[in-house]
Amino acid sequence: MQQLSLNLPLPGWRSSGRAFDFGALLKRESELSALMSRPDFWDDRKAALSVIHELRDVQAWTEPARKISRQIEDLRAAIELLEQESDPELEADAAVRLASLSKEIDHFEFQCMLSGKDDRSDAILTIRPGAGGIDSQDWAEMLLRMYLYWAEKQGFETEILNHQPGEEAGIREGVLGVRGPYAYGYLRAENGIHRLVRRSPFDQNHRRHTSFASVFALPDLDDSIEIEMREEDLRIDTFRASGAGGQHVNKTSSAVRITHVPTGIVVSCQDERSQHRNREVAMRILRARLYELEESRKKAEKEELESSKKDVSWGNQIRSYVLQPYQLVKDHRTGVETSDVDGVLAGGIQDFIEEFLKSGKR
Repeated sequence: MQQLSLNLPLPGWRSSGRAFDFGALLKRESELSALMSRPDFWDDRKAALSVIHELRDVQAWTEPARKISRQIEDLRAAIELLEQESDPELEADAAVRLASLSKEIDHFEFQCMLSGKDDRSDAILTIRPGAGGIDSQDWAEMLLRMYLYWAEKQGFETEILNHQPGEEAGIREGVLGVRGPYAYGYLRAENGIHRLVRRSPFDQNHRRHTSFASVFALPDLDDSIEIEMREEDLRIDTFRASGAGGQHVNKTSSAVRITHVPTGIVVSCQDERSQHRNREVAMRILRARLYELEESRKKAEKEELESSKKDVSWGNQIRSYVLQPYQLVKDHRTGVETSDVDGVLAGGIQDFIEEFLKSGKR
């Protein structure tokens, strides 16, 4: 009989330097479920949404833990039977299930690395060109496509929240909404400056150019998170959208720019047909940026959110993408690299993300 060993951790183990008390999580799940069953649960909508939000976060751990525990017990029972009497069919089935369970536990341990306060949230990803002129604007648009491809590979839903075309090519800003479990937890690994080296298609002599673009992810907040935005603190301007978009978009003042006066944060949206919808999307982006700013203050960071971003230029990049004279993508934080540049630009960035998260850096 093939030797089968069940050297698998049970819920409650220490993973990646973090200790998880699943007993406490199960108790909290029961308490929250009891609160939701009360007839007066929705009397205080803010409190109710907060309970729902917390229960969702707790169940993100308890549900996979229960599933793994059940599978472990089933395999233990199968192994006990095999120890008493050989059964080739049962043995082969147990071996397959053991391999599958090991993969599930590896995935769950990786999920433990996505245990930040907002890691389960949807994400708002902002991409802006830096030093490099037209080439950088083109590079920013290439990055936007890369993240769209990546999101599709991961099964996430996407929405272009803002797309400001460049003067000749590319974009001046792209804002992408990404919806799905742990979208923000993954995309926070992409925060930083991305550098491109290639022969410029905008240079008549086809010389090599270096371009930069910044990528910045924020959690897309649900209604359970209250952010104070007083009307008197907002300056709202409307203007005609630029670039492609049809007669209605370009001939009416449907684009919206919102300035949060106390912080100086400015957001804009011009992609939707109606001014009302553009305002709604802009407020959503502003809400996320104000929340992140407040979280930064709570964590006593030395700089506020916007000023903490590095200069979008040479020496600050987190990753380099070299197309000529050779092909290489290298992450400077982890040392991970690949020569499959086309695959990376087609959304193959998950290995870079996972290695960064495994490193424990924020």
